[in-house]
Amino acid sequence: MEDLRIKYVDLEQSENLESHRTNGFRNTKSLVVRRGAPFKVSVQLEGRPFNPKINTLRVKIMLGNLYAVMPVTFSKSSSKSSWNAYIDPEEWNPLKPSIYIYSPASASVGSYRFQLCVLTQDGKKSSAYGNFILLCNPWCSEDTVYIPFEDQREEYIQSDFGLLFMGSGTNIVERPWSFDQYESGVLEACLNLLQVSPQHKKNRKMDYLNRNNPVYLSRVVSAMINSEDDRGVLKGNWTGDFKQGVSPSMWTGSGDILRKWNQSGNSPVKYGQCWVFAAVMCTVMRVLGIPCRVITNFNSAHDTDGNLVIEEYYSATGQKLNRTKDSIWNFHVWVECWMTRRDLESGMDGWQVLDPTPQQTSGGVYCCGPAPVKAIKNKRVDLFYDVPFVYASVNADIHTIILGQGQVLGFSKDTERVGSLICTKAVGFPRLQKITGDYKYIKSPTSTLSSRSSSSSGDSTLRRAGSSQGVLVFLTLDKSPIVGEPVSFSVKIMNKQNVAKMLKVHLNAQAKEYNHSPSDTFWENHGVLQLAPMEVKVVRQKIPLAQYEDVVGDNLINLAVVVEDTASQERVLSSEEFNITSPQLIIQVADEKSIKQHSEQTALVTFINPYSHPVSGVLTVAGAGLLQGKVQFRMPPLPPGGRADQPIPFMPNMVGEKMLQASLWLTNMNVTIRGFKMVSVNSV
Repeated sequence: MEDLRIKYVDLEQSENLESHRTNGFRNTKSLVVRRGAPFKVSVQLEGRPFNPKINTLRVKIMLGNLYAVMPVTFSKSSSKSSWNAYIDPEEWNPLKPSIYIYSPASASVGSYRFQLCVLTQDGKKSSAYGNFILLCNPWCSEDTVYIPFEDQREEYIQSDFGLLFMGSGTNIVERPWSFDQYESGVLEACLNLLQVSPQHKKNRKMDYLNRNNPVYLSRVVSAMINSEDDRGVLKGNWTGDFKQGVSPSMWTGSGDILRKWNQSGNSPVKYGQCWVFAAVMCTVMRVLGIPCRVITNFNSAHDTDGNLVIEEYYSATGQKLNRTKDSIWNFHVWVECWMTRRDLESGMDGWQVLDPTPQQTSGGVYCCGPAPVKAIKNKRVDLFYDVPFVYASVNADIHTIILGQGQVLGFSKDTERVGSLICTKAVGFPRLQKITGDYKYIKSPTSTLSSRSSSSSGDSTLRRAGSSQGVLVFLTLDKSPIVGEPVSFSVKIMNKQNVAKMLKVHLNAQAKEYNHSPSDTFWENHGVLQLAPMEVKVVRQKIPLAQYEDVVGDNLINLAVVVEDTASQERVLSSEEFNITSPQLIIQVADEKSIKQHSEQTALVTFINPYSHPVSGVLTVAGAGLLQGKVQFRMPPLPPGGRADQPIPFMPNMVGEKMLQASLWLTNMNVTIRGFKMVSVNSV
């Protein structure tokens, strides 16, 4: 009879992918499984039958130069802290035994090789080799990334789409994003990111050993998403000149970015800004099995000197000046990852802030976090990592100073505006969820002399109050501004004293990017107003469409009023920064309740031109699990009020809730119009 030997090994792909909840990675060359749970391999033997009394099976697991060797036993090991392999006696087949390989919940993430050997009594050996990828396991209670609710695991691990929130806290813009973790080449790029990191290049053995820890993994990824210190994924650019690459606002998903980086030999992809850095990091963390969500902090402070004060300067006529390195970003986007913090005192587990946008160094490297959200809320600035920086982002005070001829003409302090709204996408629904209370103890807005107060986050109208001893000023947008309509606002001026007043009123509007000081004034108005003792007057104004539509684009507007008491020389300022709401693309899907996998469907994308002049552009449509890559169409010039309809054929290849998204770049205006449609795909 022939010697016993291994003919082939069956990795039982379908069964393992199902049990490890890695079905989305079905088209990956290697088997993808999660730690803390066994996976099954079947061995086809030939020659004489396997005899457990005289033959043995052995498994060797290899990660780089690290390895573990274990015998295959006929009983399940009671140890959960080490690798082991066993055969279920009830499934015993001497010619095709099924072996379960168990990885501990503390195993390192990465691309593994394994060797399976059968040894005979006379010392003869037959071997076979295989590969598998091991990820973290938020379904396993022993894993440090375990998150106890199934709807959260579906949202923060398995969902391949999301919404990013931008604009301003009182006029929020939803931006659809495709995380693309199951798209071709994305898993490979995420794993390669770990391989080209400085930590791996410096000491491969220590890097492999440390990859069992989500704190370590998240810090490595935070640094590798930007390219300031390493061969990272994205190059940041806030200059407005994107000729050498892709404008950050043009990206619609992470897949194109990660594939381009991996296929270029790890040359940084041009270009990213905060929401792109964060969204790509979210993809990588979800791929690695670490629950992750994208967070927006509206009115985010960038406090360079750490004094928890941001100074803003205005001229005597209401023009915002660029006079300081500190800044308030209208919004800033980072991520949170869920993990146990065994390196810290108890009570710091759960959501951790990580910020891959290169703002300042942490330990000499451009990365940020993980900073426990609970530590930020309780000002535990002594804890790792980078709690002081994130705390300032959501808690700094704003000092507003009016300057004239080198002198301070007015001063006010705002303790409420920074971090006034912190939000993320809701679990299971395409809408915003406020999480401000996770980061800070919410105070009721109050108004005092020499201070500015704000209306509560999310109000439909915007209001900033400026106050002095004699005058109180409110600047109010009558409604959220919409493209195609004038910007209507009111200035309410109150005389607080029993003497008549002659006032000069200066109004100023400037366009600005979300993280920059404004550019030159594009609209202004100056006048004189008389107030009787204790009188209140309301001045109503409109910025015409023709004066802002070619200036603002995708940017925001800084609107300010300075009221000067001609007798006392007192000056009071009230201001607001806001965005103009663009129209949304309308997406309709025929027979949307009967969409089936592998069955061709049609969507219709509609755009109606709200502008006062013709527009033309490029329509891009994408949808992970719905379309292979992107499809693009040129839109010829469309007159004011004109309508364009574009049919989009698509064939879903994945079951479940998916997002079809479209973006229309108006080439003559620096404006991108977006829309999305949730699509539920059923199995055939």
